[in-house]
Amino acid sequence: MRRLLRPPPPARRPIAALFVGYPLWWALGFGGLSLVVLAVPMAVVLWRRRPIAVPKGMGLWALLIAGYLVSALMLGEMPPGTYGDLGAGRVLGYAMRLALYLSLMIMVLYLGNLTPDELPQRTLVRMLGVLCVTTVAGGLLGVLAPGFQFTSPLEMALPEWIGGNSYVRNLIHPTAAQVQHVLGHASPRPEAPFEWANAWGSNISVLLIWFVVGWWTYGGTVRRLLCAAVVALATVPIVYSLNRGLWIGLAVTVAYVLVRARSRTALAVGAALAAAALAFWAGPLGAIVAQRLDSPHSNRIRAFTVAGTLEAAAHSPVIGYGNTRNAFGNYQTITTGRTDWCAECGHPPLGSDGQLWLLLITQGYTGAALYIAFFAGAVRRFRHDRTPIGQAGTLVMILVLMYMVVYDGLVTALILYLVSYALLWRNAPVPGTAPPGPAGPQALTAPIGTNGTAGTEPILNDNRAVTDPMRTVGGVTRGRLRAVGNEAGRPTRTTGTTTTAPMEAFR
Repeated sequence: MRRLLRPPPPARRPIAALFVGYPLWWALGFGGLSLVVLAVPMAVVLWRRRPIAVPKGMGLWALLIAGYLVSALMLGEMPPGTYGDLGAGRVLGYAMRLALYLSLMIMVLYLGNLTPDELPQRTLVRMLGVLCVTTVAGGLLGVLAPGFQFTSPLEMALPEWIGGNSYVRNLIHPTAAQVQHVLGHASPRPEAPFEWANAWGSNISVLLIWFVVGWWTYGGTVRRLLCAAVVALATVPIVYSLNRGLWIGLAVTVAYVLVRARSRTALAVGAALAAAALAFWAGPLGAIVAQRLDSPHSNRIRAFTVAGTLEAAAHSPVIGYGNTRNAFGNYQTITTGRTDWCAECGHPPLGSDGQLWLLLITQGYTGAALYIAFFAGAVRRFRHDRTPIGQAGTLVMILVLMYMVVYDGLVTALILYLVSYALLWRNAPVPGTAPPGPAGPQALTAPIGTNGTAGTEPILNDNRAVTDPMRTVGGVTRGRLRAVGNEAGRPTRTTGTTTTAPMEAFR
């Protein structure tokens, strides 16, 4: 607790402000837009630290941004079957997405250029764990008090023509839940502290992964007890979210852990999950899940918008249209929008059913290909990293590729995706470096010498200061330990270190 209350070192303050201080940003009305604000001091620090290290594959993200700049040429064009004029709302939406794409790149470079002493890996993971606790609390608020909402300071400051836009209002108006008729009656779907219910579902699945790594794998007895309690509490809003994509993502996560864990660990995890599943289905929450699976009416809405998106993208397949578009009619009628006699008419804009579809209409097939190549390349490069952070980050990259067909990445989801990418980069092998040892404090023996004599000196390694593990070859990793932080925070440099293979999945 004293560590959490202690002011963070200057270099990690923007990151702490983003993840630990996220509830405050949400209350102020910024939410995920806080990254755009915090990217300014990050960019200043990067500029002063030139030259800047850039991870392999980041060029694809730069090309994605460059393509989005070119797509601005099509903002005034309308594909067949859509309507609307070029106005301030369309330009504002384009500018906001561009600012977020740029801020995400700055965040990744900033994280990767911080030294291990400035921001240890374990500290960054535990910051994400704090945000996970915030997300679970927001989910419970959405279940217990779905009508909770208030006008944020940013919302009060913006003119009506901006703040009154439905998309902008979702971003700046804090609400506990979206009340929808998914089950045929009004039911709350938690969304606090994010912009909408689907964003909450996507984010909690990623945050739970990092929470388990930071608070269970790297935690002591107290942290593990808290971890188990938070995960148990998270079950309630996860079920009430009625979010099938989230449920599938959690199933993929469990399958990934079972496949990559040791056989004995996999057996224990499988037995525990089987017992939990039986208890779950026997309780009231299981009935809610079954009812949601029997109410797939949203599939027709998605089918309509996806078909319209593909048709629109076919008319500008290379650079897209810069922003989303509204289509004539919906899956029930050719009427556009709601009317007095057709309250159910109207639908989300084309490109709003997933990041893949958003990229297709805003940047064409070129943008979608760059996005897929960026995250698929991360899976290919980092899949051999057997440390908990390496395996958790690779799992997140896999979920990104799955979620892109059902979830929008903007605003907050992409922040978590890219910080996971940064964690993988910081954990990646660097020539001449050696990996951290097994989970928890470990005593490594490093050769030292004084006036030509040799000896050994124990070094306490808690995995917080080493951020560049090498891949194992034949079960042994060899290299030079660049900087290992002891409990006092003093790095010790050594050469010729040999450690055993890193730990298995999530342990």
